[in-house]
Amino acid sequence: MAILRRRSLLAAPALVAATEAGAQTVLDMLLVLAMDASGSIGDNEFRLQRDGYAEALTHPQVVAAIRSKPRGAMGIAMIEWGSPGASQTIVDWKRVSDLASAQALADALLAAPRTAQSYNAIGDAIHHASHLLREGPFTAEQLVIDVSGDGPDMRSLRPAPIARDIVVRRGMVVNALAIASSGQITRRGEPLDEHYRRDVMGGPGAFVITAESRRDIARALRAKLIREMA
Repeated sequence: MAILRRRSLLAAPALVAATEAGAQTVLDMLLVLAMDASGSIGDNEFRLQRDGYAEALTHPQVVAAIRSKPRGAMGIAMIEWGSPGASQTIVDWKRVSDLASAQALADALLAAPRTAQSYNAIGDAIHHASHLLREGPFTAEQLVIDVSGDGPDMRSLRPAPIARDIVVRRGMVVNALAIASSGQITRRGEPLDEHYRRDVMGGPGAFVITAESRRDIARALRAKLIREMA
C-alpha cells in the first residue's frame, strides 16, 4: 500500500502538468470569417474584398471594441468558400488583442493565396466553420460565424438552413454580410439580404448587414464587428 501511495503522489504533478498543457485559452469571443471566393468574383473584386477585410480588422474602432471586453482579446480564423464541400481555412486561429495582432491577422490574409472555388455552397462553409470553432486552441462563451457573399446558397452538400440549424443547436451564432447593390435580386426573385435572413443567419441576436459593393465591405464589416462585440 505504501508503494502504491508513493507512486500515486509521484504521478500527481505529471497529471496536473498534462491537464494544464491541454487547457484551452479562454477569450471573449471566437469568430470565423467565411468569405465568398466563388467563381462569380473577378480578380479585381476579390482584391477589393480582401483589402476591405484587412481595413476593417485593423480599424481603431474595431480594436477598441475588442479591448473593451472583459478579457480584451478574441480569436479569429478565416476561411474561403464556394465549391461544394471544398471550403478551406486560409488563416488559422490568431489571438487578437491590440493593433499589432490585428495587423498581423490582416497581413496573413493579404498574403494568403486565393483558393480555387466555384458555385455557392454556403451550407458547407457553415459546417467547416463550426469544426474550427469546436476544435481550435481557444474557447469562449460567444461562438460566431460570419458569412459574406454575393449570391444565395446553391449547391451545398449540406444546405444552408440545415447547417445553420445544427450549429445554432450547438450554441453558435451565424451572422451574414450580403454584398448586393440596391434592388439586386437572386434567381429566386428575392433580395439577397432576405435570403440570408431566412436561410443563413441564426442564433440569439443574429443579424444581416448589407454592403452595396465590394468597395463598401470595409464599412459594412466594421459595423458588423463592432455590433457583434457590443
